[in-house]
Formats: sequence, C-alpha cells, structure tokens
Amino acid sequence: MVVKKLSELEPGDKGVVTMIRGSKASRRRILDMGIVKGSEVKVIRRAPLGDPVEFEVKDYNLSLRKHEAEQVYVEVE
Repeated sequence: MVVKKLSELEPGDKGVVTMIRGSKASRRRILDMGIVKGSEVKVIRRAPLGDPVEFEVKDYNLSLRKHEAEQVYVEVE
C-alpha cells in the first residue's frame, strides 16, 4: 500500500482516505462533504486545465479544487 495525496491520483484510480490535513475550517469543510477517514474515493475526471477534479464518494459525485485535494491523503493499492 502506498499513501498519496488525493490530487496525485489519475482518473480511474481509487483510494481509501487515511488522513486530512489543513486548517480547522478547511478540514471541517472537507469532512462535511463526506470525505472522512476510511471512505473510498474514486477519481472520475479532471477539468481540461486540471482544476477542479471530480470524485465519487459514497455513491455521489463531488468536485474539489486542486488545493483542497492536496490536503487529503489516501492509501492506494
């Protein structure tokens, strides 16, 4: 298992959230969107310029800016 930032994954990659970094407010925002420790996240697609990135989390799609995705660490097989 390898730990990577969510922003480093490519479309089609999956990972399990292991840690969320950042300020208290940004962590709270990410947690409120459903990205919590232990949840599986799949990268769906990137915008043409790479920002934002669309993810599938708990059976719904979610878009995050690159700087938000850099705060989430996932374990990839």
